[in-house]
Amino acid sequence: MRRFLTPGWLGLHALAIVLCGAFLGFGWWQFDRAQGGNDRSWAYTFEWPIFAIFVIVMWVKMIRDERAGVRPAPRIIEEPAEAEVKREIIRQQEEEDPALAAYNRYLARLNSESRGRA
Repeated sequence: MRRFLTPGWLGLHALAIVLCGAFLGFGWWQFDRAQGGNDRSWAYTFEWPIFAIFVIVMWVKMIRDERAGVRPAPRIIEEPAEAEVKREIIRQQEEEDPALAAYNRYLARLNSESRGRA
């Protein structure tokens, strides 16, 4: 249970409490407005507490995932076919317009260099 008392988790706990309190407060405020004759506020009277419930559900899910040791999958984007398709397009354009093909090779090189920095 000590892992839920780290600064990151304490911040998440505080955020969940603040959001739930704010959303319930907004729901109460809309209920007062609806009682005053604002018909549109009736929808918001029920909407804000639903947002608070969503915060609680996500908070519980995050705690369960942490206890189960679930880690998000690494974001690896593999595009092996894309490079081959690009080369084929450049080859076809080279036959039609060598200047356009040279420009596309230049753009492809810039694109591959920028991915290496990220």
